[in-house]
Amino acid sequence: MKKIAFFDAKPYDITSFRRYENEEIKFRFYENKLNPDTMSIAAQYDGVCAFVNDTLNRDVINYLGENGVGVIALRCAGYNNVDLKAAQGKVKIYRVPAYSPHAIAEHTMGMILMLNRKLHRAYIRTRDHNFSLEGLTGFDLYGKTVGIIGTGKIGCCFADVCKGFGMKVFGFDPYKNSNFCGEYCNLDELLSSSDIISLHCPLTKENKHIINSDTISKMRDGVYIINTSRGKLVDTAALIEGIKEGKVGACGLDVYEEETAFFFEDKSDEIILDDNLLRLIAMPNVLVTSHQAFLTKEALDTIAQVTVQNFADYFNSCESKNEVVAK
Repeated sequence: MKKIAFFDAKPYDITSFRRYENEEIKFRFYENKLNPDTMSIAAQYDGVCAFVNDTLNRDVINYLGENGVGVIALRCAGYNNVDLKAAQGKVKIYRVPAYSPHAIAEHTMGMILMLNRKLHRAYIRTRDHNFSLEGLTGFDLYGKTVGIIGTGKIGCCFADVCKGFGMKVFGFDPYKNSNFCGEYCNLDELLSSSDIISLHCPLTKENKHIINSDTISKMRDGVYIINTSRGKLVDTAALIEGIKEGKVGACGLDVYEEETAFFFEDKSDEIILDDNLLRLIAMPNVLVTSHQAFLTKEALDTIAQVTVQNFADYFNSCESKNEVVAK
């Protein structure tokens, strides 16, 4: 039987993964995130299951490899937190490339609808018996232009959702997708033409802070910016300035570039020391969710199923299209 150390475990993870344990693979669930302070927990396990905010740098990977861990299976699509060069020849890395693109696309549209129609503010008002409509005016999505940066499976799903609302869809991606229902253009054209800009791309060295003071200056006044991909795609300081100046009309963030210390955790009894995060949460035209977009029953089931299969492929020496290697 192969034993797997499962880090950053939440109750919903445990419920979904327990269903896929078998006589060959068993999980030991740990609430701790994987990092240099906790990596000793994994010593002598056969494998590690990690998530987006676990630290998989050179030191952690070297330690795991030296202590008998041969495989790390990420229960997510992104792998920007992994030092792939350090892992080469030491530890195999696998991921779940697609679990529910519809879940993230639908969450993205939910954020747009909530921000536009001020549903979060209306909900609070009516609970206080305030039935005024003052300040709750939105706009029709029909006929508006949405710019999608990243047209992989999630970006294409979101484009389909937008088409259902009667929106014009622009897309920017170095790799064109034949399933994309919108019109491709260059980044500057997308920035200047879009009423709403939504990010659906993986984080790379090339696109870190693709939303910055320069790109924001090229956008339409009052633009909506939505990020359900990776926090470091957005320069937070530049975003805050754009909101303060009125250039950015509203913003929806399911990810945040310094989220590791906060997201997925209950911090309600603590003082948050991150001033940028506090400013964003305090703004009435900003909606922050805690990396929640993926969280549907269907997505959790797919993540568990594919992750267990990734471990099985490794232990049975089978080739897998889900293995990630350094380029």
